[in-house]
Amino acid sequence: MSSKKAKSGGLHPIETASRDEISALQLKRLKWSVRHTYDNVAPYRTKCKKKGVHPDDLKRLSDLSQFPFMTKSDLRDHYPFGLFAVPRKQILRLHASSGTTGKPIVVGYTMNDLDNWANMVARSIYAAGGRPGDMVHVAYGYGMFTGGLGAHYGAERLGCTVVPMSGGQTEKQVSQIVDFKPDIIMVTPSYSLVVAEAFEKMGIGPNEISLRVGIFGAEPWGDGMRTEIERKLGIDAVDIYGLTEVMGPGVASECIESKDGPVIWEDHFYPEVINPETEEVLPDGEEGELVFTSLTKEAFPVIRYRTRDLTRLLPPTSRAFRRFAKITGRSDDMLIIRGVNVFPSQIEEQILRDPKLSGNYQIVVTRDGHLDNVEVKCELQSGVSGRLSAPEVQSVAKELQHHIKTIIGITTKISVLETGSIPRIEVGKAKRVIDLRPKQS
Repeated sequence: MSSKKAKSGGLHPIETASRDEISALQLKRLKWSVRHTYDNVAPYRTKCKKKGVHPDDLKRLSDLSQFPFMTKSDLRDHYPFGLFAVPRKQILRLHASSGTTGKPIVVGYTMNDLDNWANMVARSIYAAGGRPGDMVHVAYGYGMFTGGLGAHYGAERLGCTVVPMSGGQTEKQVSQIVDFKPDIIMVTPSYSLVVAEAFEKMGIGPNEISLRVGIFGAEPWGDGMRTEIERKLGIDAVDIYGLTEVMGPGVASECIESKDGPVIWEDHFYPEVINPETEEVLPDGEEGELVFTSLTKEAFPVIRYRTRDLTRLLPPTSRAFRRFAKITGRSDDMLIIRGVNVFPSQIEEQILRDPKLSGNYQIVVTRDGHLDNVEVKCELQSGVSGRLSAPEVQSVAKELQHHIKTIIGITTKISVLETGSIPRIEVGKAKRVIDLRPKQS
């Protein structure tokens, strides 16, 4: 833990409210959100009618369990704007994340949505130890990804000075940290260790680095990673959580004084944990799939959105809201590579764009130092195998690498092999992903 102290300040009253006060506010907002979604999002209204439920049935918080779920497939099926609950002209900003078919998941924000988002990220930064006047170095990616701009406007809302560095350019990152002396860095945990290594090469020790706090999200990380980051950078490492579909970063955040799991900002997001197989709502403390319902979103409300993240709800500690435990995995097959969501089916789609390649492939994920590397092993079609020259095979690999980088957003090593090179599984499912990364402790 860092010995570099934060400035003092206060909390929003709702963060210290009683459970009865929180529940009353949630019910009021939940009724509005379900009604707003039912009235303005035709596909969701159809789902409700099919299940035989109506917004008038929502009389208690527990009644939410009667309503249908939303999933990522709903977003894909109604791409790009089919789940928006306000006219397109009221949308001030669009963000997007990768979908499983190569099409992005598109979300929109009204002016009020952006205002609430900035407030939630500001609250998260404050919980992490940030204070007005601090300088925040934002090394999340900017653009359609929610990380950079979400962090940026939240830090400004808190009254911080923002350094909008974005990702990459490690030497420049380190140079600006040395010169500007920021108090806080917002970045993926894996990249923070790359930055730490750069400091080590320059002979700059943890006590000489100005950073006091690191706010880390966009990829899973465990307490072992936290310890390493804190040791190498001399900071407090705090977890921030969010999904593009739910809002972006700032749905939940750890508090620096406890660092015992992200606190859910329950005045804006109602959490449930369900059994991913039976879809039964589980009591607090039992592990299952995390589900969120937005309580204040106008443009893109989500009702019972299945995150696929596996965790359990925990009682309040540093704030009046519940927390959740570290994400232990996912109920689907999504990989997170350097903060980018990647599905094997996305890579398969790019492989099969080339008629010279077959559908036999493997994705090998390794870790080199602190960064994830992906090798895609694929095979030539039997009718092509052995007929292409080495330069032609190299050209096939280069084109596939380009498509994956352009469409999915990750850099890969491509190995184009002869037919039969990849082992076949005669019983059970083919093992498409070989994840050789060390398990997070």
